[in-house]
Amino acid sequence: MAIQTKITEHLEQVTNGNGEDYSSKDFSSDQDVRWCPGCGDYTILKQVQKTMPEIGVPKEDIVFISGIGCAARFPYYMDTFGMHSIHGRAPAISTGLKVTRQDLSVWIITGDGDSLSIGANHFVQILRRNVDVNLLLFNNQIYGLTKGQYSPTSPEGSSTKSTPHGSVDHPFNPLSLSMGADGTFVARTMDRDPRHMQEMLKRSHEHKGTSMLEIYQNCIVFNDGAFELFTDRKTRPREAIYLEDGEPLIFGKDDDKGIRLDGLKPEVVSLEDDSYSKEDLWIHDETDKTKAYLLSQFFDAPKPGETHMPRPFGVLYAVDRPLYEKGVQHQIDQALERKGKGDLNALLRGNETWEIK
Repeated sequence: MAIQTKITEHLEQVTNGNGEDYSSKDFSSDQDVRWCPGCGDYTILKQVQKTMPEIGVPKEDIVFISGIGCAARFPYYMDTFGMHSIHGRAPAISTGLKVTRQDLSVWIITGDGDSLSIGANHFVQILRRNVDVNLLLFNNQIYGLTKGQYSPTSPEGSSTKSTPHGSVDHPFNPLSLSMGADGTFVARTMDRDPRHMQEMLKRSHEHKGTSMLEIYQNCIVFNDGAFELFTDRKTRPREAIYLEDGEPLIFGKDDDKGIRLDGLKPEVVSLEDDSYSKEDLWIHDETDKTKAYLLSQFFDAPKPGETHMPRPFGVLYAVDRPLYEKGVQHQIDQALERKGKGDLNALLRGNETWEIK
């Protein structure tokens, strides 16, 4: 699969303290990694460590901020600055950091329970504000740290420790939720496709604004195989479709299937005969919000009379919009120009005083 985009070839070379190029080892901390053997988090960690040397940012200018959950241990394992913060509040803390230090590359590490339950409000707020941070949403459709309760992304009917008779909750669709919050970069990848994940991490970094990258992550203990249809080599060709900007939507073991639009209704067609050709197919456009939302809806089980659609991976939507921190800085600059630099002590003292006798 062709790479959608590449880091600019002439990026200024970034080196470590010894004057040598960074390697993935330079981003590995001395902490013992404490995840369950076989957890998808290991793969994500490895790909992030591999990608960091390629984004052209010095280590001292990179920060990882997490909330609570298995994924939240991530900052300990990155040899960068980081913070293991508050349950669901990593976006709020990251916003404060980015507003005060716009030069930093800020990465939010969160899980489906952390960000879409107690942190759901903070999740949508950072997307609508468009703070220039990178949000990595580890989605395993379960609460792993607290030992297997259903999460906001668990499918209906999921039998877990807290829903022994099956969940009656309708799950969140993270990509559709992000589109509804006016996110400017919405994408998906999976833990068992390292090359694609690295590509998506680079795209996330390149985007100016809040990049939301959902990562399907297998919880081998409490929800093993949740995404097997998309990760297994036998089923992946017919169940997953990889998006490339400007290219037709094609999938299948031999690229023998495609997706066309009948008005705004997507349908799967066969490319094996002369009925349809690539020219008849839906051409992916990352800037088309309507079509991006349609892609995000390739999620639920089809209703009667509807066609089963493959799950999309890649960048669904990417557009530019003014950055939140730039707007805040503009207001600060205007206030300084009008009123000059303030005096905190004078402000605390105020204009009214009382003399006690």
